[in-house]
Amino acid sequence: MAEVNERNSLVAAAVAAAGIEPAIQILPADAKTAAAAAAQLGCEVGAIANSLVFECDGAPLLVMASGAARIDTGVVADHLGASALRKADPKFVRSATGQVIGGVAPTGHPAPLRTVVDQTLASYPVIWTAAGTADSVMPLTYEQLLTLTGGVALAVR
Repeated sequence: MAEVNERNSLVAAAVAAAGIEPAIQILPADAKTAAAAAAQLGCEVGAIANSLVFECDGAPLLVMASGAARIDTGVVADHLGASALRKADPKFVRSATGQVIGGVAPTGHPAPLRTVVDQTLASYPVIWTAAGTADSVMPLTYEQLLTLTGGVALAVR
């Protein structure tokens, strides 16, 4: 349990450092998918921001995508001028983020990650992201998500 608290603390500290009041909530059960998180929060699946880590020319790339969206990796790669973009394996995700798949937050990583933020998320007044563990979430606005990640807004489909 100490590791879970440590991950949430790292995320909360990074959120606060960005000038955003941390509002991490612990869910009653793990929410490793957008559908599971939406069901527990009582919101649309599209308002869940999936944190997807890719290997982009060998470096980590975080894509914050609407839970209702499918990512077109070709579109993302073309926009970034990347020659190769593939979904990262669990070991790569853990190494890049310090977090596990299903709980990757948009921040609180060992080093800042290059980030793309799905423009579809802008249509939701509140976006829910993971907060470092599979049972934790936090609400953000689209602008806060862009600020927090230093991400580039992009249509990912």
